[in-house]
Amino acid sequence: MNVSAPSVNPPAALTEGQRAALLTLLTDEDPAIYQVIRAKIIEQGQPAREWLRGYTLSSDPVLRRRAQEIVDYFERGMADNRFLAFCLSRGEDLDLEQAVWLLCQTQYPNINALAYTALFDSYAADLRVRVDFGAPLDRIIGTINYYLFNDLGFSGNESAYYDPDNSYLNRVVDRRTGNPISLCVVYLAVAKRLQLPVTGIGMPGHFVCRLQTSRGEVYIDPFRKGRLMTKGDCIKFLINSGHDFHDGFLAPVTPRRILLRICSNLHNIYSNLNLPEETLRFQRYIVALSK
Repeated sequence: MNVSAPSVNPPAALTEGQRAALLTLLTDEDPAIYQVIRAKIIEQGQPAREWLRGYTLSSDPVLRRRAQEIVDYFERGMADNRFLAFCLSRGEDLDLEQAVWLLCQTQYPNINALAYTALFDSYAADLRVRVDFGAPLDRIIGTINYYLFNDLGFSGNESAYYDPDNSYLNRVVDRRTGNPISLCVVYLAVAKRLQLPVTGIGMPGHFVCRLQTSRGEVYIDPFRKGRLMTKGDCIKFLINSGHDFHDGFLAPVTPRRILLRICSNLHNIYSNLNLPEETLRFQRYIVALSK
């Protein structure tokens, strides 16, 4: 979806009478008529988004809903362009949080990313007064885990593992559930604010975090409420999953590779759901991030 690209032959601007007629037909009960009128409005490009935006507050619930759907279509297209531009202009150490919020806006264009960022700030502020940073690593992680997984209630979504919303961080935070990599992103965001050296570890088939300092290392599985793991536990998981072990499987993953893995997961999910437009969208993201 790239609705902001200029057309070779842009359509003539609609008159007030033509707009009024389209708005009347936009509320038609026949879905086929709605699709024709929707396509006609979308042909007008971004100017249509501007005049249609006012009708998202209409007292007519059908007009309000359909106007919002078309406005969202345009705004998702703009978000798509922003995210692609970000992917093409950043390196391996890109700002992961900025990246995931830009990705979320391609599906949920109206989210307030600053509000979610402030929420992560508040999580870290709560933890600063709870964590004894001089304690053993397992106690530090235990305090963080209790707060995130008991007090806040984050957990892995095992019952609907392949729900696309498990990969969009706004929905993960709203619902307090997600897949392994999205919950690791939450963990990484909080740890970064606490200045703890936590990294993402992208094992085949699973994603965990690792806290490594001069005092030792501990692996953390946010999908399973922060279960602590040793390197031996990770090796055992890999072998039991049918993978030969090599050290690269337990190497920290760069932010760009984390973003690529999120996009690859969503590409596979949308492909299995037979949603070709969404599948193609994520194919473009994967190509951009693979450069």
